[in-house]
Amino acid sequence: MTDALVIVFVKNIKLGTVKTRLAKTIGDFGAFEVYSELVKITEQATEALNVDKRIYFSNAVVDTKWQNDFKTVQNGADLGERMLNAFKDGFEAGYKKIVLIGSDLPNINATHITNGIEALDKNEVVFGPAEDGGYYLVGLSKMNSEIFTNKPWSQSNLLEETLQELHKNNITVSILDTLNDIDTYEDLIASEFYKSNLKLQEKIQQLND
Repeated sequence: MTDALVIVFVKNIKLGTVKTRLAKTIGDFGAFEVYSELVKITEQATEALNVDKRIYFSNAVVDTKWQNDFKTVQNGADLGERMLNAFKDGFEAGYKKIVLIGSDLPNINATHITNGIEALDKNEVVFGPAEDGGYYLVGLSKMNSEIFTNKPWSQSNLLEETLQELHKNNITVSILDTLNDIDTYEDLIASEFYKSNLKLQEKIQQLND
């Protein structure tokens, strides 16, 4: 067991349930293809890490993903409760530093995650901001339930509101590089991830011809 733990939240890759905003433009099959690629990138980013990993799926464990790591299913009524429960599990298991990431970031790599873990040596909380006002990474060096309670999930003021509350309570926070996740067609076509993936472009083109 390592001191640090990386938790990955993964949506089960099921037609019609992933990247629903993106699906409005490129269809369910297109959104499915994009999310499948993003999960592969997340898997590659975490493979290189020398720390324990726990993979939390939204509905059912998929054995073909993260084959050598602990896998389970998310538990809770909303995103906040599901993240809170995952952190509680990790701290109860004895981990000292825990970082949680999502699985829809085209530019995430092992360095971003390592920087998050290292930031917890001197701070109680770390965030990796997303360009849409949320965050792609949250890390804790001790349990803090407030971060996950009564927050505007999926709103553009999520991180700002969370930081204000932490500042008011004198909690030390570190902020990582900002990354963009892919929620809309505009996000997709502007990304290097899409521009450099000719196979994916062809698939989406075929699906929408």
